[in-house]
Amino acid sequence: MVSSDDPNHKPDSSLYESSAAQPFLPKPHYPSSSSSPIEEHDSHESESNQQYLHISYNHGPRSFKDLPFLILFLLLVLSTFAFGIFSIFHRNTTYSSLSSYSYDSTTTSCTKNTTFSSSSASSPNWVSLNFYSSSSSPLVKDLIWTLVITFAFSVPMCWGLLLLLKHYTKQLVYVAIPFFIAIPIFLNVYWFVACTVSTSCSDAFPLAYRILVLVFIFLVIGVIVWILVVNWHRVELTVRIIGVASDALSRNLGLFGVLPCLTIGLVVYYVPIVVFMVFAKFNGKVVPKEYSDGEYGCVWKEDSWVSAYFALAILTMLWSAAAMVEAQVYVISGTIARWYFSKDYETSTRSIRTSLRNAFGPSSGTICLSGLLICVVRVVRSAVDNVRQEAAPGIVNIMLRCCVNALLTAFDFLNKFTLNFAAITGEAYCSSARMTYELLRRNLLSAAFVETISSRLLAGIVFVLSAIYTIVVCVILKYGTNLGSDSYFVAAMAWVLLIIVLGFLVHVLDDVIDTVYVCYAIDRDRGEVCKQDVHEVYVHLPISRSLRQSNIITSTLGV
Repeated sequence: MVSSDDPNHKPDSSLYESSAAQPFLPKPHYPSSSSSPIEEHDSHESESNQQYLHISYNHGPRSFKDLPFLILFLLLVLSTFAFGIFSIFHRNTTYSSLSSYSYDSTTTSCTKNTTFSSSSASSPNWVSLNFYSSSSSPLVKDLIWTLVITFAFSVPMCWGLLLLLKHYTKQLVYVAIPFFIAIPIFLNVYWFVACTVSTSCSDAFPLAYRILVLVFIFLVIGVIVWILVVNWHRVELTVRIIGVASDALSRNLGLFGVLPCLTIGLVVYYVPIVVFMVFAKFNGKVVPKEYSDGEYGCVWKEDSWVSAYFALAILTMLWSAAAMVEAQVYVISGTIARWYFSKDYETSTRSIRTSLRNAFGPSSGTICLSGLLICVVRVVRSAVDNVRQEAAPGIVNIMLRCCVNALLTAFDFLNKFTLNFAAITGEAYCSSARMTYELLRRNLLSAAFVETISSRLLAGIVFVLSAIYTIVVCVILKYGTNLGSDSYFVAAMAWVLLIIVLGFLVHVLDDVIDTVYVCYAIDRDRGEVCKQDVHEVYVHLPISRSLRQSNIITSTLGV
C-alpha cells in the first residue's frame, strides 16, 4: 500500500493537471431574481469564499489592526518609563553608604559612622587596579582579539555561504553531509584520547565513565545516521527549496542591514529600563533588624512598590523582545512577499521600507498581539518544563504535559504562518489566523516537510563550518600562543560567536522559506504563477491524498 505522503508516489496526472489549472475554490456565481432560497444560500457561501480568490500582496494603504493591544503595550511602556523616572528623582542616597550604618541601642535606630568613609573611598582604586590587571592578562587579551577576528571573518563567511547556497546548493549540501558524521566522530575520539593522556583529567574522570560517555555519543551519532538514511529521498527536493530561498534572499540583501539595526535598537531601548531598575533599588531606607541570635543590625528595606515595578519592567522587556522578534519576521515576510508578487521586479530598498512602515504602523497592533501570545506560550512552556524537572509522578500529569506541549507546538506552527499571512495581506491577527488555516487546509502540500528538513540541513551546514573554523582556531592558539589548556576555552567562545552569526543567517532563511511557501500556496489557490522558478520546485512537494479526496468530494457535492 502506498503511503499518502510519499514524495516518490506520483499522483494521477489528470487530477493534478485539473487542480493545477484551476483555483481550488470554485468561481463565485450570482443568483438570478427567480432563484430559490437554497440557491441564494449557496450563492452567499460562494460570495463569502470569494475573498480567498483575491488574496495577494496588499500594495495599497493599510488600515490599523488590533489597536487595543497596541494601546495596551504603549501604556505598559509609558508606565515603565514614568515610574522609572520617578525612581531616579525619589532615590535615597544613603544606599551607597549602607556599610557605614550601625545600630544605636539608645535610640533604637541606625546611625551613620564617619570612620568608614575614608576606607570606602579608596575601594574604587583597588577595583580599577584589579580590572586593569585582569584585562592585561594573556587570556583576556587573546580572547578579545580572537572574538574580534572571528566577528570580522563571520561577515564575509555569511556572504559566501549565501552565494554558495544560491549557486551551488546541491554541491554544498552533499559535501557537508559526510561531515555531519565525521566531525562528531573526530571530536568524540579526540576528547577521549586527550582525557586519557592527561593525568588530571583521567584522575577526575574514571575510565568507566569515559567509556560510557564515548558509547553514548556514538549512539547519538548513530541516530543522526539513521535520520539521514530515512530522509535521503527528500534531500534532493530540500536542496532545491533552499536554493530558491537563497535566491530570494540574495535579491533582498538590505535585510541584513535592517534586521541587525532592529536588534541594536532593542538593546538601546533596554538600556534606560535597566537603569531604572537599578535606581529603583535605591528607593527605600535603612532600618534596624533583629537577627536570630538576638543581635541587631542595619539592613536596606526597599519601598513596597519596588517589587511591583520590577515585575512591570520585566514584563515590558519580555513583551518587547517577543514583539521585536515578530517584527523582524514581519519585515522579512513583507519584503519577500512584495518581491514575489511584484511584476516589475522593484528594488529591495523600496520593499524593505514599505515593510518597515507597515510593521511599525498599521500592523503594529498585530505584532504586539503576536508577541504577547508568543511570550505567554514561552512562559507556559517554561512552567511545564519546570514541573517535568520536579518529576511529578502520575499518569495524569504525564498526559497533561503531553497535551499542553502538543497545543503549544500547534500554536507555534499556526502563529508562524499567521504572521507571514498578515505581512502579505495586512489583515488583523485573528482573521489572518482563520484565513491561513483555510489556506493550508485547502492546500495539498506538506508544510511540515518545508520547515523541518530544510532547517535541519541548514543547521548541519552551519555546524560543519563552525566546527572546522573552531578546530583551526584551536590549533593556532595551541601552538602559536602560551595559553595551554585555556586555548580550548578561547576556541569555544569563538565557536559560540560564529554559531550566533551564522545562526542569524539560518533564521532569516527559515523565514524566507516559510514566506515563499505561503506565497506559493496563494498562487495555487488563485490559479496563477507569479514566480515560475518557485513553482517548478514547490510543485514537487509531497501531496496529501486524503485532503485531495476531501476536496474532490466537497466540489462534487457542491458544498
